[in-house]
Amino acid sequence: MRVLLHLRELDEAISDWERYQKFSLEELKTDRDTRNMTLHAMLVSIQAAIDISSHLISQNGLKRPATYRETFDILAQASLIHEELAAELSDLAGFQNILVHVYWDLDLEEIYSILQNDLKTLRSFRDEIKELLSKGC
Repeated sequence: MRVLLHLRELDEAISDWERYQKFSLEELKTDRDTRNMTLHAMLVSIQAAIDISSHLISQNGLKRPATYRETFDILAQASLIHEELAAELSDLAGFQNILVHVYWDLDLEEIYSILQNDLKTLRSFRDEIKELLSKGC
């Protein structure tokens, strides 16, 4: 099942993200390799969540999202994830868009805040998806 591949990718990226939380803001600002590793882990984990969501939308015949942000709202409307989690994931999808399209003008203090505070959202998503899959959805 394709969603399991994305779930494994999410697990691995979450592990990377956890390791990179040890970096200081100063390290992100001054060490290009550290910054690139961190941004890549964040990007991959958010994209994996989007891919999982897109697969579930397709599998369940739900409305096609117009944006990545909307992907999570559609899952919440179908009661596949909690609404509060969908809102948090939607914010991360917006951040992912910034990582992809405006990477040269990133606010490293904002990134550091997301690095330190938003991993819980992806863990919650992973856990809800694992629970959903265990029920055969």
